[in-house]
Amino acid sequence: MNIAKHLERLTVSDGKGFDLASMPCSLDIDKEERPALEEILSVNKARIAELQDKLYADAHEGVVIIFQAMDAAGKDSTIRHVLGGINPTGIDVRSFKQPSEEELAHGFLWRTFSALPRRGKIAVLNRSYYEECLVVRVRELWRSYRMPKRCLNMGEKRYFEDRFEDIRAFERYLSRMGFRVVKIFLNVSADKQKERFLERIDNEAKNWKFSESDLSERVRWDDYQRAYEEMIAGTATRHAPWYAIPADQKWVARALVSQILRDVLEDIDPRYPDLPDEQKARLSTCRELLTDGPAADVDH
Repeated sequence: MNIAKHLERLTVSDGKGFDLASMPCSLDIDKEERPALEEILSVNKARIAELQDKLYADAHEGVVIIFQAMDAAGKDSTIRHVLGGINPTGIDVRSFKQPSEEELAHGFLWRTFSALPRRGKIAVLNRSYYEECLVVRVRELWRSYRMPKRCLNMGEKRYFEDRFEDIRAFERYLSRMGFRVVKIFLNVSADKQKERFLERIDNEAKNWKFSESDLSERVRWDDYQRAYEEMIAGTATRHAPWYAIPADQKWVARALVSQILRDVLEDIDPRYPDLPDEQKARLSTCRELLTDGPAADVDH
């Protein structure tokens, strides 16, 4: 499997003419290739962990990884399988749930700021501020916002074009502040979602994952597909592209996502800091204290 070739056609850096229906939900990779892809994932995980350690030490750039998808697309498992080997000190994972009253009293980007990492760290947003353009749009929640009439007296199209503009500006700001924004859309098919929902119902160990509210969202499938299409088209940019990853085969999706993150970190090319001569000299002194000085032998 040529990972680079597939990622090239799955990357959306200019949304003009973007058609979600033309993006695959599966690459139909033969199961015999699964061991090879799992090996790619394993190698990439090790390389990601190595680069993340340097990123943390260098502390010049940060990474914000956004996962968006329909229910049962595999966000949680992808995060766990791809990023499970990273030193916890260098990564923050944040799940965006339904906003509280306090959060609704602010702008829709307000709660994102507390989830942003310091430079040198990676932040993973399991859902994100993009929910403003998805569930808020499909369920028309924005119409009941407690905001001035001038902010709401407009059509749906205009309202969300404004949101796209806000997001593009926000992500441009992040880029200018030294953060890479990596946006992953796990593109699952309706048939595969149904299969995974049934598995959650039939397998007692997975019952807890299923909610009846999942069905109320599923019946709005076409509305969500339109919302995703316009969201990706309206917010894909060169400095913050979208990756529309086929999610019907989880083991394929994980390999692709791991390659994306590896490529981003290798492009950053973080390095361990080179200490000034004065500090290196002090390290030499400390070494002598540990080998021959008072710090050498300490009673336990």
